[in-house]
Amino acid sequence: MAHIIVVGNEKGGAGKSTVSMHVATALARMGHSVGCLDLDLRQSTFGRYITNRRAFLKSEGLALPTPDYLELPQVDPAAVPEGENLFDYRLSAGVAALQGNDFLLIDCPGSHTRLSQMAHSLADTLITPMNDSFIDFDLLAHVDAMGEKIEGPSVYSEMVWSARQLRTDAGLAPIDWVVLRNRLGAQAMVNKQKMENALTMLSKRIGFRIAPGFSERVIFRELFPRGLTLLDLKDTGVKQMNMSNIAARQELRDLMRALNLPGVKVTF
Repeated sequence: MAHIIVVGNEKGGAGKSTVSMHVATALARMGHSVGCLDLDLRQSTFGRYITNRRAFLKSEGLALPTPDYLELPQVDPAAVPEGENLFDYRLSAGVAALQGNDFLLIDCPGSHTRLSQMAHSLADTLITPMNDSFIDFDLLAHVDAMGEKIEGPSVYSEMVWSARQLRTDAGLAPIDWVVLRNRLGAQAMVNKQKMENALTMLSKRIGFRIAPGFSERVIFRELFPRGLTLLDLKDTGVKQMNMSNIAARQELRDLMRALNLPGVKVTF
């Protein structure tokens, strides 16, 4: 059975597709087979990222490790057994088609959908990227006006809790929930320290691990049209990396180590 990685966050703009592409491609470059699904049926940013990669590599005559991407299968509603949900059936079909891989990465939309809800219940590892601000912290929990006291969990945290309950009832292993502090700014500010304190406090309360994400960098916007990642730069003609690119590559290395995925030894 593939180890299922779900990248989820109910708010857009947190860098889910960038994280998804880099994690999936890093695994592929380390010799693991990786299948991918994009459950954002409207924008499909992750799916377009991989499509861009295939087109660029073909045009340049390059053969670089690439995740196996599958669009969510279309299903005739008449073929869905009575009592089953159409979206559940489509997700099950997609997961079944990719189960031969070592890893299956599922990128969820930045909103609450039936597909996202069901994907969370399948997660062996759940990655939640979030911007380093209390606007995004509200995704996980509600805090007081000073940003120091947690007043209660958010609807997203409650959805993860429900997914955990479903897995427990099914006799499956617990979800390893990893929250990424993503798109960090370079400056150390009071808000940054408050965020760190609040996340640490909340992690103990609702049960997630905190891992380093990516800093805000121009390079990520430049990579998307060609479907490339930080690990592909030297293979595509970049002979000398600048300091920002080297630092970003180290962030990816730190992230992959922090995820602690089964059978993965970070070798880049």
